[in-house]
Amino acid sequence: MPNSSMIIYGKNINMRTVTTKDAEFIYNMRQNQNKTKYLSKVTGTVESQKEWIKNYKRREEEKKEFYFVIESKDEKKLGLVRMYDFQDESFCWGSWLIKEEAPKTTAIESALQIYEFGFYSLGFEKSHFDVRKGNDKVIAFHHRFGAKIVDEDELDYFFNFEKSDYEITKEKYKRYL
Repeated sequence: MPNSSMIIYGKNINMRTVTTKDAEFIYNMRQNQNKTKYLSKVTGTVESQKEWIKNYKRREEEKKEFYFVIESKDEKKLGLVRMYDFQDESFCWGSWLIKEEAPKTTAIESALQIYEFGFYSLGFEKSHFDVRKGNDKVIAFHHRFGAKIVDEDELDYFFNFEKSDYEITKEKYKRYL
């Protein structure tokens, strides 16, 4: 079970659910200070990451959470993204990390794949997520996609993105699908 994967096939990238074999990649990505400045800190070791993945795989099996490795078509690891906090008709996504050397379209394509999977495969009507204040590039990205800030606290902006808004955005970015 900890080493079985589901794959979402995209135009230039695929996203597959993580396995224990990805523990070192995940650990190393989460240790990159430039990339994780706005994410919660990860402690522990590669071994503790493997344990976390084993527990996660149970949540994946119950369709409560999905954690993906973003890969090129030739299976080069480009990044990570998670879907979690599933509510009645809304899903949250985040922990989105993309390597510096990844193709420029990786962010757009991975976001589109998350929304395609969340809205059409899992049947959600909206997405909710938070972005740390100061993470201006990511905030601007979500605004361009059509997400709206619905609340904030001292640390974060809280966004909502409706399936109906996505259907408009999808037209704009269809060349990436």
